[in-house]
This record gives sequence, structure tokens and C-alpha cells, in this order.
Amino acid sequence: MSSTPKKRPKSKPNASPSSTPPIPHSIVEPPENFFPSKEEFLRLLAVLAIASSVVVTCNFLVSFFNPTQKPFCDSVSDSLDSLSDFCEPCPSNGECYQGKLECVHGYRRQGNLCVEDGDINETAKRLSKWVEKRLCEAYAQSLCSGTGTIWARQSDIWNDLDGHILMDNFGLDNAIWTHTKRKTMETVGKLLESRTTSYGTKELKCPDLLAEHYKPLTCRIRHWITKHVLVIVPVCALLLGCTILLWKVRWRWYLSSRVEELYHRVCDILEENALMSKSVNDGCESWVVASQLRDHLLLPRERRNHVLWKKVEELIQQDSRIDRYPKLVKGETKVVWEWQVEGSLSSRMRRRQESSKSKSREGVKITSNQQHGMLKAGKLQNSRA
Repeated sequence: MSSTPKKRPKSKPNASPSSTPPIPHSIVEPPENFFPSKEEFLRLLAVLAIASSVVVTCNFLVSFFNPTQKPFCDSVSDSLDSLSDFCEPCPSNGECYQGKLECVHGYRRQGNLCVEDGDINETAKRLSKWVEKRLCEAYAQSLCSGTGTIWARQSDIWNDLDGHILMDNFGLDNAIWTHTKRKTMETVGKLLESRTTSYGTKELKCPDLLAEHYKPLTCRIRHWITKHVLVIVPVCALLLGCTILLWKVRWRWYLSSRVEELYHRVCDILEENALMSKSVNDGCESWVVASQLRDHLLLPRERRNHVLWKKVEELIQQDSRIDRYPKLVKGETKVVWEWQVEGSLSSRMRRRQESSKSKSREGVKITSNQQHGMLKAGKLQNSRA
């Protein structure tokens, strides 16, 4: 037996095309739904466009509302122009260090700026008004009464501000309060008058025009009268003279009209009394006591005015129809007045008026009787017909 191993004979490939195995058709050609259709491709483009617009919009909104700020340039840096492309310039009233911004006292940050604090401004205005009121009231008191402070040292005003009630909102050692006081002094310095003494101390005073508004009303009136006394005295004298003259003219007019009224009433009373004494036999006297007639006609306030009745007596004395003579009445001698009935024109006129009235009444009665008779005759004729 041979030890040489036998080699297996190699199989020869069959070159005939019928001997190769067939390739599957699905591997050679893609399926029909492998590529998207035209409608699906348009939809894909629309979705991509919408997504891109949403991303761009969100990025814009984020960058707008939350922008990435540049760091601030240092305040002490001298090369701000060269660094302006890489950092923001430090705003006024602010201090910048290592890219951070801090506003000085009295200012607060608003974006990239340092704006004035409104609370500090309001407090400074109230403090300046308080200082103005104190100084102007003291100066006004000095102008009116001669007692009061005219000039006040600025250092004293600075120390007095620490005792104000607004100090409780800031605190004594607070830098904000110090800035508020400094701003207050700046405002007061612009409003009030200032001077520097020989010792270098600065003092403040309320202006004269502003102090006038703080004077009391009585002080203003007194000063105004003192200033215009040369005009007020003649005007007052003229007004007083005109008033007295008008009062005298009015009094004379009233006196004359009242005297005439009383005179006519006296004549009427005396005439009626005389006629009554002649027509009635009951012991009625034809005269009247003058003093009793006076007290009867005058009002209580007019009895004190002796001129009024004296004017009436003068008119009575000038009247020839009235007799005046003394007569003993109840044991006292008194002046009596008596009306002369005989020959009196007024009595004659009254008699004529009375006679005319009686005649007219009789005529009216006759005419009424005639009319009544005519009416009766007419009725009888009608009844007969």
C-alpha cells in the first residue's frame, strides 16, 4: 500500500450559461414605491420650509428679548475706542469694572444706562421745600417784628437735615441719604440767595420777593398802608367828606318831607276836632294841647330830635288858620292850638263836596226809580197784548 495520499480531483466550472444559478429580480431593480411621488416630495418641501421658518423666528425672538450683551468697557481704561467693537462703553453716572456696570449713588440701572432715582428726587424736593419754608418764615418774621434769622449757615442746614423725619427711611450712615442731602443743598442753593463771609463760611437767605408770600396777612396790610400812606390819607379824607355830605343832604331831605307830613296831619286833626266840637254838643273842646299832639304824632325815636318838632312849630306859627295861646289845663299852663272854623276855605270846600255828593246820590235814586217804572209799564203792556 502506497503511503502517498490521493488528491481529490478539482471540479471544473461549467462554462455553460445554463449551469449558473438565476439572480432574483427584486435585487436588481428597486420596488415601484421606493422613490416618493411628486405630491409627497412637494409635501416634504413644505414641511421643511415651515420648520425652517419656525426655527428662524424662535431664534430671532430669543435674540430680541434676551440679547447677548457685550461686556462693559472698564471706566479706567484709556483704549475705549479700540475695544468698542468688543465691549459696550461705560455709561455716564456709572462705574464699570471687569465687564460689569454699577451705577453711582442716586442712580439706578435701566438697561445699559444709569437713570436718576425718582424716590431720591422726590425726597430731595420735599427737603428743599422744608428748608425754604424754614428760612423764609424766619426772614418774614424778621421783616414784620424785627426778630428772626435772616442768614443761615449752610453747615447748620446740612446738620438740621439729619433730624428730619425722612431720615428714618434712609438711615444716618447710608450713602443714599448723603447723596440726597447733597442734591437738596444743590436745589436750595439755586433757589435762595447765598454769600460767603470773611471767614469762608457760606450762608443762605430767602429772597425778598419769596419772603413776601410767607408774611402774615396783618403784616402785609400794615406794610402796604405804611408804603402808601401819602395816598391813603387824602383818599380816606375825601371819602369821609363825601359820605358826610351825602348824609347831610339825605337828612335834610328826610327832615323837610317829614316836617311837611306832620304839619298836614296837625292841620287835619285840628280841623276835625274843631268841626266835631261845633256839631256835637257833648262838651268836646275845640282846642288841642300842643305837647299832647306832639307825643301822639312823633315816633319814640323822633321825640329825641327837637329840631323836627321845632320845624313843625315854625310852620304852625306861619299858618293864620291856627290860633296859639296859653291855657290853664288841670292846674298847669300849657300852649294850645285851635283851628278857626269860620271863614275857613277847607270847611267850605268840604261842605260843597258833601252837598255835591248828596245831590248826586239823589239823582241816582231818581233815575233808578224812573227806570224801574218804565220796566213795569213795559211789562203791563206786554201782558195786555
